[in-house]
Amino acid sequence: MTPATPVVPEKAAPAPAPGPSATTLTLAGLGDLRIGQAVPAGSRWAQISEGCHVLSSPDYPDAYAIVEGGTLRRISISKGSRVKLAEGIGPGASEAVVKQYFSFKATPHKYGDPPAKYLTAPNAASGASALRFEIGSDGTVSQIHVGTMPVLGYVEGCA
Repeated sequence: MTPATPVVPEKAAPAPAPGPSATTLTLAGLGDLRIGQAVPAGSRWAQISEGCHVLSSPDYPDAYAIVEGGTLRRISISKGSRVKLAEGIGPGASEAVVKQYFSFKATPHKYGDPPAKYLTAPNAASGASALRFEIGSDGTVSQIHVGTMPVLGYVEGCA
């Protein structure tokens, strides 16, 4: 009788490198969209409005992007979107959860009743890509915006 050959477990494949996934909104962008760049040729993002260049994609329900002068200026996600920030924050998160990660200045919401507000990154006025949370009157995140001013928030005539 011959001894059994020992079974050596295979080495596990290395873990994927950390980084944004296709459903992670970052200051750089989302999926194939990059803040400050043109929409890539062949992208599934398409214009949905006539008044301004608002784009949507079937790959990202409840997300939209604004393009000015051929350049992507803002990406926004709203309730219903499966897109989140790297911190795991998405629409529907509580203001308290946002404040665990971000200590942004609060300003009154232009269209929502108090306690609705904006929580905006301090670098927003610099022209760099910045982050803004819209907190609804229910105390939860109604929208998250990433982009550059002045279209970081609402733009007259645009979504």
